[in-house]
Amino acid sequence: MKTLMILGGGTAGTLIARKMYKELDKGTWKIVLVDQDPNHYYQPGYLFVPFGMYTAKHVVRPKKNFFPRGIDYITAEVERIDADNNRVTLTDGRQLYYNYLVIATGTDIHPQETEGMLGDGWRKNVHEFYTYEGTLALTEAVKNFKGGRIAVQITEMPIKCPVAPLEFAFLADWYFTKKKMRDKVEIVYATPLSGAFTKPVASQALADMLKRKNIQMEADFATMEVDSSANVLRSYDNREIPYDLLVTVPVNMGAAMIGRSGLGDDLNYVPTNKETLQSNRYPNIFVMGDATNLPTSKAGSVIHFQMETVAENMLAHMRNKPLEHHFDGHALCYIETGYSQAVMIDFSYDVEPLMGKYPLPVVGPFSLLKSTWINHLGKMGFYYMYYEMMLRGIDVPLPTRYSLVGKEKTPTLNLENERTPKNV
Repeated sequence: MKTLMILGGGTAGTLIARKMYKELDKGTWKIVLVDQDPNHYYQPGYLFVPFGMYTAKHVVRPKKNFFPRGIDYITAEVERIDADNNRVTLTDGRQLYYNYLVIATGTDIHPQETEGMLGDGWRKNVHEFYTYEGTLALTEAVKNFKGGRIAVQITEMPIKCPVAPLEFAFLADWYFTKKKMRDKVEIVYATPLSGAFTKPVASQALADMLKRKNIQMEADFATMEVDSSANVLRSYDNREIPYDLLVTVPVNMGAAMIGRSGLGDDLNYVPTNKETLQSNRYPNIFVMGDATNLPTSKAGSVIHFQMETVAENMLAHMRNKPLEHHFDGHALCYIETGYSQAVMIDFSYDVEPLMGKYPLPVVGPFSLLKSTWINHLGKMGFYYMYYEMMLRGIDVPLPTRYSLVGKEKTPTLNLENERTPKNV
């Protein structure tokens, strides 16, 4: 019996386990999935909990509910991958062997990488919303905030879901307006990027939106330290941002086990062929989702778009055929802007976000690079699509490859239609 082993049971691991379970001959292959956490977290929902849009119960469910019944599921922590010998060692000493391996171990925050971040202010007035525990603590901080300066800060790129910090700033503007205390709250958005986003046209549009919402952007802010004693954020070029509440995105890194195994780069992301999604070093290893070093967003939609490439190319390699399926870097993101509106962006390795309609030309129903109510419904509705379709192996009717169909090939755009306090 041959073994396909999957490390990680989050979005990427679950999707590829279901896909390969359908494709592989059960008499020849078995699938072994290893993950240390029995809970599946809907990470896009972390953003909504502090603003009362979701409760804690919305974002956590048992992982076993979504795995195919015929796979071997092992709840354990991985100590090391010995890729030269097709072997995985668990922290309890067990050794597992594979013929093919999928690495889907994701990424996580590392606040200890920034001086002072884990100081006396941590989980008091220094918070993050990239973990379950973090978003619950931040919920209390937001609910009890009486006024002052909120600094929303990105420590270093890349990060999981690059638009999430922007969304937090936009939702904070909406939330405190709704509470009739926006005039008591100053919001600062500090980013190491030279603009609001990585793609130029979208970056300018989103920067304009920040300005219209009276959110100050501090660009090129390379965070050096958090001084909890003074409630000050400092950069390497000696700029300071005082805060009353710091909402930080700490350094993101891949799994420590990847580093211990000698398979990762400086941030423990696995060097991966950006088109075939095969490991650059080991042809029987494929890499998915946030665990890769690919130049695309670390987001759930990207995993969905990668799945077909991983499955088709892995099956081809098993049959000694060439890897002909190529991933084009397709990423699709909703950006919640408050006031029941959202922006949608659709882009790839080679094409930045354009205006237009998605997924169908003319009719959409979603508008690209425009702030609309329909986009907001799409953002909120994705929760049900995720749990009831994607994780259960039901095909989602979205095109995997990036397409210019319905796009307006022009660099001009205007996001002024988003709702503001005066017309709520």
